[in-house]
Amino acid sequence: MKTILLATAAAALFAAPAFAQDAIGSVGVTYSNPSIEVAGDDVDADVWTVDGSVALPAQDWTVTLNGAIDYTKAFGEEDVTGAAAAHLTKMWSSDVRAGAFVAANGIGSGNEPIWTVGAEAQKYLSNATLTGQIAYTTADNVDADIWTVGADAAFYVMPNLRLNAGVAYNNVDFSGGDTDAWTYGVGAEYEFENTPFSLGAAYTRADIDSLDVDTWSVGLRYSFGGGLQARDRAGANLGVSAISSVLSVF
Repeated sequence: MKTILLATAAAALFAAPAFAQDAIGSVGVTYSNPSIEVAGDDVDADVWTVDGSVALPAQDWTVTLNGAIDYTKAFGEEDVTGAAAAHLTKMWSSDVRAGAFVAANGIGSGNEPIWTVGAEAQKYLSNATLTGQIAYTTADNVDADIWTVGADAAFYVMPNLRLNAGVAYNNVDFSGGDTDAWTYGVGAEYEFENTPFSLGAAYTRADIDSLDVDTWSVGLRYSFGGGLQARDRAGANLGVSAISSVLSVF
């Protein structure tokens, strides 16, 4: 089952450009440096991610597919995992999109995938995109259930410069009790004029009880079917904002 799910993530990732004539999306490569404070010491990891997202029209609905493959080096060990998600949304008015999604993280590792289901909505303004999300996650590998409520705001300083900030509240229920967690994130993406290429950078912080995780990332992205704001309006950026980053902690 894990092999099938990892193959699905890879297919969504590498097949995305083939839909360029009918859809909008992007593929990219990102380097991230998570830092976890353990017993007063900082422990760093190196993570390389290749990901893709594509939004496909389906009559009155939009199907958005996300796929990612991570190579992680931490604690003297290396691991390759995948993630995949499917979103089904609809434009309920000229500027409001809403729907539901299902996602699997940690595909291909020694543990069972982390499954998430939820609902999401976006409000489109002339120079901004507002996103809200509520999700339920079950993480069998750490015997935890997680409820997440988050929001993200993206602002277009220029048509080719996107700034965003997000926050999420998470209630984590372990077998031995429960705890609250917060995730914060900011990011920026700049698309070079008259090209489909863009550079991005982001910072996220997850505060879970006594565990703090700070992550810096930088990446290169190729867009097809439209630029930065076109990806937002088409639903191609669903599932890639800072409000989903808490899942990477588990």
